[in-house]
Amino acid sequence: MKLLVVGAGEMGRWVGRSVDAEVAFADADPAVARAAASDADARTVSLSTDERFDAVCIAVPISAAESAIADHAPKAESAILDVTGAMAGPVAAMAERAPDRERVSLHPLFAAANSPGNIAVVSDAPGPTTDRILDDLREQGNDLVETTPEEHDAAMETVQSGAHAAILAFALAADEIPDGLTTPVFEDLRELVEQVTGNTPGVYAEIRETFDGAEAVADAATRLAESDPEAFEDLYREAGEAFSEANVNPEDDA
Repeated sequence: MKLLVVGAGEMGRWVGRSVDAEVAFADADPAVARAAASDADARTVSLSTDERFDAVCIAVPISAAESAIADHAPKAESAILDVTGAMAGPVAAMAERAPDRERVSLHPLFAAANSPGNIAVVSDAPGPTTDRILDDLREQGNDLVETTPEEHDAAMETVQSGAHAAILAFALAADEIPDGLTTPVFEDLRELVEQVTGNTPGVYAEIRETFDGAEAVADAATRLAESDPEAFEDLYREAGEAFSEANVNPEDDA
């Protein structure tokens, strides 16, 4: 199988390593494409290539996904997929631009360095080529979680946008702490801050722009800050109950 990966960043490279195929990378920065090809024993092609491939994977930032799908869908002989992180927009764009080809949308719910893990999957128009790609991902130890574009994007408001906002807000509000004057809760939060801030900020900005969730965290923080002791206790109980009912598993977050 010949696979074109459009976008040679972290997720594009992960796809190139994870799928058993003859991989070609295309990127707006040819040097980035060459580095990805070197890591994955692959080759590079120009973004403007007229070469056709069995499958095309769109691995660009969320804001560029739909235009990249429009540009590169014609290069897909059998299948097109994306790993952009949003689903409603890309799924609709792939259906419009490649109505007669197999189509799946994937969202690895982890940083590439933390793979394998959970991968959200929308199988909009599956077939032999996409089945082969999904089988390769399973063989790498990933758990594929079938969902819908609407369910996925709504979940990301809490799982990504809200969680990131809470962690970053804590970091921005924190004062310098003398050695030894910390608690287990603080240490856990510090580890989360280090995990989140150790990545590319543009990725988090795209998530914040795409998914609501930060506003709800800000509103909740205001309610806590302005509450009297009795109201605070009520919010404390509400938080525990709400989080349990949400059935959230923090180990699934990226």
